[in-house]
Amino acid sequence: MTDTTPGKGQLIAGRVLSGLVILFLLFDAGLKLVSPETAIRYSPPDLGWPLEVGTMHLLGTLLLIPTLLYIWPRTAILGAILITGYLGGAVATHVRINSPLFSHILFGVYLGLMLWGGLWLRDPRVRALIPLSKGTAA
Repeated sequence: MTDTTPGKGQLIAGRVLSGLVILFLLFDAGLKLVSPETAIRYSPPDLGWPLEVGTMHLLGTLLLIPTLLYIWPRTAILGAILITGYLGGAVATHVRINSPLFSHILFGVYLGLMLWGGLWLRDPRVRALIPLSKGTAA
């Protein structure tokens, strides 16, 4: 059995990556909850979602709860799984309306890679589950 404890540099990099993702997700959820009119104003009209305050509150809540789970180390993996589902919905929405590939459709993929990359770098449980480094195979 090999040690999956992250080194100091990996831990710092993981926290920075996770912190950037957390800040973005909290901002996005907060905007939808605190100022849904602003979120509506800057949303493309053809997303297929009702551009209403209630919808923004629902989307904000559906993003805030897993983000809070991701912040707490004990539930970070569950939070990451739930956020990945949310991001998948965002990707699917942008595919459906034929948004630009690299700036809109893949944005959720970029965020997901940062989310899981940060978690992999800082959490030994994820490192043990997904052994990417040489010599971590059992």
